Amino acid sequence: MPADNRLLETLSPVSQRQVMALCTPVALPVRMSLYQPGQTLPYAYFLTSGIASVVTSTEEGQSTEVAMIGREGVVGGLHLLGPGKVSTVCFMQAEGSALRIDFPRLQEIFLESAEVRARVLEFVQEQAITVAQIAGCHRLHSAEQRLALWLLMAADRLGSDTLNFTQEFLAEMMGTRRTTVTAVATSLQRQGLIQYQRGRITLLSRPRLETAACYCYQVTKGLYAQLYREPVASLSIAQR
Repeated sequence: MPADNRLLETLSPVSQRQVMALCTPVALPVRMSLYQPGQTLPYAYFLTSGIASVVTSTEEGQSTEVAMIGREGVVGGLHLLGPGKVSTVCFMQAEGSALRIDFPRLQEIFLESAEVRARVLEFVQEQAITVAQIAGCHRLHSAEQRLALWLLMAADRLGSDTLNFTQEFLAEMMGTRRTTVTAVATSLQRQGLIQYQRGRITLLSRPRLETAACYCYQVTKGLYAQLYREPVASLSIAQR
């Protein structure tokens, strides 16, 4: 069974086999919930395709996406750091698949294996820095810049310049109104940057779309590219 998950792929063969022996391949349809706020996590997911959205909500019912996870990481990594209750919700933004593992078993491996722990912490750090960048982006940058950023980040994780998202969904992810998304998407289409029709978005000019996005994309792109670039000293469970 191939890993098809970058975090798992960068583990030593011994550690990779030990983790994957505890995993079950599962399909993840659109909108499937992976965890809820304050939940004791039953499973973690090493995504092998698709995108998971991490979303925060207010008491008034408003919500916005603060992170997205693709095959570079694991859903449930933040839960491994301690007993604090995670206040976000996570669900599938684009259908995909994953290697699912019982969360208590992943906790054991996380504590026992320095190599697995290092990889997970590296991913969680990348996510934390990205969340901080996006928080500033939501406050300081225009809707057009933010939509361009969001589309580029989603395309990076899917490995495709064709995305299937409705205006309602984009508005929810960006924490804005549907009318705003309509106006911004229309503007990007008129500029020849995207083609948008019936929930299907095609990125026509990635270089120009990157120019339209705020500098936040270069920051998040750099973090994503740097993830797992350098090998971590291996110390598998069997070596302890």
